[in-house]
Amino acid sequence: MRPTHKLALLCTLMTATGCRHPYVVPEEPMPPDTVLLSQMMRELSAQPGFTDALLAQIDKGGKKGPALLTPALIDELRKRILGKDWQGLDRFPGWTMREINPTVRVVGHVAGKSPKLEATAAVHPGARATTEAAKQFLDLGPYDLDRSETVELDRPSTLPGFTTDGLVTTLGAGVTRGDGPNDLAPEHTESQRLADVLNRLSANLLPGSTLFAAKVQGHSANSPQDLIAALVATGHEVTVGDARYFANFGHFHYQGKDVMMPFWVNSQIVVPHSGGRPLLIPVSHAEYEWHIRGPHLNADVSYYFGIDGKSEWRTMDTLDQPWVLKRNAHEYRGADAVEVTRLAGLLTVAYMHQHDTRPELPFGGYYALGVCQDGVSAIEQKMTGRVTLFPNTADSSLFNDPRDAEINALIAAIPKDRAGAEPEPERIFGSLPAAPAASPDQAFNAITIPGLADDLNATYKAWQDGTLERTGSTWRLVLKVLLALAFVGGAFVGIRKLRH
Repeated sequence: MRPTHKLALLCTLMTATGCRHPYVVPEEPMPPDTVLLSQMMRELSAQPGFTDALLAQIDKGGKKGPALLTPALIDELRKRILGKDWQGLDRFPGWTMREINPTVRVVGHVAGKSPKLEATAAVHPGARATTEAAKQFLDLGPYDLDRSETVELDRPSTLPGFTTDGLVTTLGAGVTRGDGPNDLAPEHTESQRLADVLNRLSANLLPGSTLFAAKVQGHSANSPQDLIAALVATGHEVTVGDARYFANFGHFHYQGKDVMMPFWVNSQIVVPHSGGRPLLIPVSHAEYEWHIRGPHLNADVSYYFGIDGKSEWRTMDTLDQPWVLKRNAHEYRGADAVEVTRLAGLLTVAYMHQHDTRPELPFGGYYALGVCQDGVSAIEQKMTGRVTLFPNTADSSLFNDPRDAEINALIAAIPKDRAGAEPEPERIFGSLPAAPAASPDQAFNAITIPGLADDLNATYKAWQDGTLERTGSTWRLVLKVLLALAFVGGAFVGIRKLRH
């Protein structure tokens, strides 16, 4: 093969595998009253100290805070802001799980043990639980582990109503962080009590805990699942939703507008007809949500394992920014709702055992013990026989406490994304908070993040018709062709030498 022919073949190959034209991240259309993070930072990053103040706020948790910003990721975010890389900022970080994982492991190796945890937590499995240690990772409200009592849920809750105190922070320059009330906020006092009661009922399984009970119309419950069964038996409608959202790792508002801040990961799928560009998707947040309506109790609570290291029931009455959307992948009622509740209670206890045994884990065990998706995936596996969430990060080797045998088995059974393996398309699309429409060409048009719906529609259609490509397969093809060209070139040189 002549060198000119080889060059032509190489150019054709590189064009087909991504070296064509640069992708420009779309900045519109945008939802009403919403701005991109890059738009806010274009205007404010030049103000002395503002970038550092924003970065200091970003990783402080919150209702939907599953984006773990390690020092490496914080540094990367700072570089993009200071370097005015607005395109990169609007697809931050855009890394694969294989690239994200080492930044978390490094933190785990250097973090060391927490003196506070070692001073207050019982670090030997089976040791007696204390209220002081438990309340670091389990919100119990006014209830203690060493005090037996029965809570009458027929009586109105005396807890305070919804407030934004501690939820909303003002950073100046027209920027606030945190969200106000949603339409469930009027029920906050009942919802907060129910969350506290469900957490305390779960804690009945902790070593040394005294017996705690809840009662509805004479029906007594000593466990979370018994309470849900009692509510159903007394005429309450109970629905449990397996809810998926786009994770909002910022919760910022600028001049009265929402700031769109997804946390992007590389799915290792090629967007069709893009020249080899990988599909970047925002990380989703997953939780189970209990909606209870009836003659004696109206309340709404959720369960998930969060960036705060807490695996527990929580209230869910802060307002979500519209771009995060919401979809229930599954809904459960009756006996199935009771079973989901039982499993969530066992997860709560299993994570408390982990905190007790491994107080040295950084971030309260978040990421090493999983993210919000892992617990939801474990329950989905038990309830449906499949998992439709990505990513899952739990190190199943850590789930070895014999007291948690059922949870250990469920965590071991779910797909893992710690090693950077290519995730199944079913989990990529299943994690999204928008369900595919009837037409593959318009499957995800409900998504309002600029450019994302088009990418998802194209890749979903390719998945459905069997033409989906992986980024790894593309570059393996490049490598094979380059090796073939090198071989042909070497043979060509050898032939010329023989002729001369």
